[in-house]
Amino acid sequence: MRLGLFGGSFDPVHLGHLQLAECCQQQAALDEVWFMPAATQPFKKSGPHATDEHRLAMLELATQAEPTWQVSRIELDRGGVSYTADTLRCVHQLRPDDELFFMLGADSLRDFPTWREPQEILRLATPLVVARAGEPAPDFRALLPVASEQRVAELQASMVDMPAMHMASSTIRERIASGDDVQSMLPAEVWQYIEQQQLYLLPN
Repeated sequence: MRLGLFGGSFDPVHLGHLQLAECCQQQAALDEVWFMPAATQPFKKSGPHATDEHRLAMLELATQAEPTWQVSRIELDRGGVSYTADTLRCVHQLRPDDELFFMLGADSLRDFPTWREPQEILRLATPLVVARAGEPAPDFRALLPVASEQRVAELQASMVDMPAMHMASSTIRERIASGDDVQSMLPAEVWQYIEQQQLYLLPN
């Protein structure tokens, strides 16, 4: 099985997240996609604003209509800072026969060699680098400190194209706190949940 892993805070999950997952699944022929909410992201150590259970509930609502999408608690149950290498080792133990892929925004490519155990990450999985329309093209040469030229060429060939969609969870949280209408950015079920639970009403 070709298994795609999509990590992030998902605080909250929005339509841009779902479109990214859909583009990766279609273009990389993924059999399944696992959405993996982080306990604490390495570059966002202030932590998520919504609780783990709220973020999980929103993800379950957002993905329920697609049977090949699942929500994984692996990083939440492990706790602490959610490092990609640790997560990939865990998934590999659970699914040793699967070919693993993980979704990576083009803006993260430059910093990838500074991640914890970047070569181990590349050994365990293939990054699907997402190039959004209207943004600078990914610079795959940034991977040369941790990957061979042949490997870099292979990763560039597997790049995923995505239409322009300017959304960020931080902006959505700010707009909710300001009383703005954000329904067009969220799955309907997620917006209803946010309203019912009165999430994000305080400024970040």
